[in-house]
Amino acid sequence: MSLVAEAFVSQIAAAEPWPENATLYQQLKGEQILLSDNAASLAVQAFLQMCNLPIKVVCRANAEYMSPSGKVPFIHVGNQVVSELGPIVQFVKAKGHSLSDGLDEVQKAEMKAYMELVNNMLLTAELYLQWCDEATVGEITHARYGSPYPWPLNHILAYQKQWEVKRKMKAIGWGKKTLDQVLEDVDQCCQALSQRLGTQPYFFNKQPTELDALVFGHLYTILTTQLTNDELSEKVKNYSNLLAFCRRIEQHYFEDRGKGRLS
Repeated sequence: MSLVAEAFVSQIAAAEPWPENATLYQQLKGEQILLSDNAASLAVQAFLQMCNLPIKVVCRANAEYMSPSGKVPFIHVGNQVVSELGPIVQFVKAKGHSLSDGLDEVQKAEMKAYMELVNNMLLTAELYLQWCDEATVGEITHARYGSPYPWPLNHILAYQKQWEVKRKMKAIGWGKKTLDQVLEDVDQCCQALSQRLGTQPYFFNKQPTELDALVFGHLYTILTTQLTNDELSEKVKNYSNLLAFCRRIEQHYFEDRGKGRLS
């Protein structure tokens, strides 16, 4: 299909209303999904809840390989498949739903800058912890990542993924960082987020944006994921307004809408 034809099909799909059977795919929640992917999935779920768009969460062992980008989560809406928060936000916007239309251009630029901060610091720290911290790799990551697959495929896939992530860490300058340095980066990120949030309910006052969904996805998952120790979650717990922020979103967008507690 040509680029023009693809653009035309996408325009037609965007004009269609949001269906009741829209589906979000992620890995198996209990035994397989890792911290970073769980955070990304929860961020998308929160964003769609904030847009008041229904979504059914389906867990599949091969979700990573089903995704068009190789990353989770991805959503299946009508005949469209879209992966990751950024493209999903744009897809939803094309359907007439946006959380950030009320912001001016300066605020939108600031929002994007903080989203970059979260992705560059928190997401990268999660990946580092999962695949570069030997204790976490040995006790948690390899077993969970390869859990749906038989031996020796489970080991092959886990080592292949670890090699990919370590290569990325080296490319962005994180290859030689110590765990203490990574935790310090997390603390600095949380401090910046805490200062920006202040006493407001959301980062841009009374209404949430995709930044709120992204921050919630990562912080909530860090707070509720059992790792080899509590060092990562303790960094978040140092900031009471971030804890209250997570509880506020969980209560308003999940509990009050009949989704139950997330943890």
